[in-house]
Amino acid sequence: MRKRQIPTQPEDTPRGEEWLDLESIAEVEITSEDPEHPIEGALVADTGWRAAEPGEQTIRLVFPEPQRIRLIHLDFVEPDVARTQEYVVRWSGDRGTTFTDVVRQQWNFSPGGGSRQTEDHEVELSAVTELELVIVPEISGGTARASLAQLRLA
Repeated sequence: MRKRQIPTQPEDTPRGEEWLDLESIAEVEITSEDPEHPIEGALVADTGWRAAEPGEQTIRLVFPEPQRIRLIHLDFVEPDVARTQEYVVRWSGDRGTTFTDVVRQQWNFSPGGGSRQTEDHEVELSAVTELELVIVPEISGGTARASLAQLRLA
């Protein structure tokens, strides 16, 4: 029998390409962050990001040099609170004057059940000057805070 191990955290992209070095090629704009879980935890390290307050949150990557993006990897983890989250990823090629949606998706988190959402969105985006992730942590309102375990681009 042939077998191979499936990694739980991506080291290489599904296509074998390398992840973009976001720390050196992008500036980050965020609506809020918990000081104990800064945005670097989702973009560079594997410690995750968390909003400082409830409600809709935006993470915007600004690229001084336009980038080609083929893959967007998102990983959300919520082990404690049952909720329905929605996120939208959109991009701009004109420094944020206009944005085009890439994906809009909802996910039901359920402690003891579906507590992790991992998505790999294959795209063909060229000359990206801004990439934006908007997270609505609980579509019914409430006090849930947005969090993101990992965001990687290739």
